[in-house]
Amino acid sequence: MNSLVARLPGFVAALWWGSLGTIGFLVVPLLFKNLPTPAMAGGMAARLFTAQTWVSLGCAMLLLMVSRSARLPEVGARVHAALPFVLLGLLLALLGEFGVAPRIVARDNLPLWHAVGSGMYLLQWVCAAVVLWRVLQQPRPEAS
Repeated sequence: MNSLVARLPGFVAALWWGSLGTIGFLVVPLLFKNLPTPAMAGGMAARLFTAQTWVSLGCAMLLLMVSRSARLPEVGARVHAALPFVLLGLLLALLGEFGVAPRIVARDNLPLWHAVGSGMYLLQWVCAAVVLWRVLQQPRPEAS
C-alpha cells in the first residue's frame, strides 16, 4: 500500500500534464481541422476544456492532499516542493474556465480573450510539467 501511495503523485502529475497536452495540442486542433464549421469545433472544444478544468482540479486537489500526508513524509516533501506550481496551475485552470471562457463563448473581443486563454492554458501546461518533474525527482543523498 505504501508503494502505491508513494507512486500516486507521479501518476496524478502525469495525468494532469498529459491530459493538458493531449486536449490542447492534439484534440482541439484536430477538431478545427476536421469538423465542418469552426462554430461546431469551438463548441466541442469548449466542452473539452471544461472537462479538462475538472481533471486539473481533481489532480491538484489530490496533490495537495498528498503533500499533507504524514504517512509518507518523503513523498509529501517532493510534492510540497512543487506546491507553488500546483497552486498556480489550479488558479490558471479556474481563471480560464470562469473568467476567460465565458468571454470567448460570448465572442466578446474574441481575438484578445482567445490569446489570453491560450496563454493561460500554455502556462498551466508548463506548471503541470514542473510538478511532474519535481514529483518524479529522486531524493539527493545526504552528504556525511
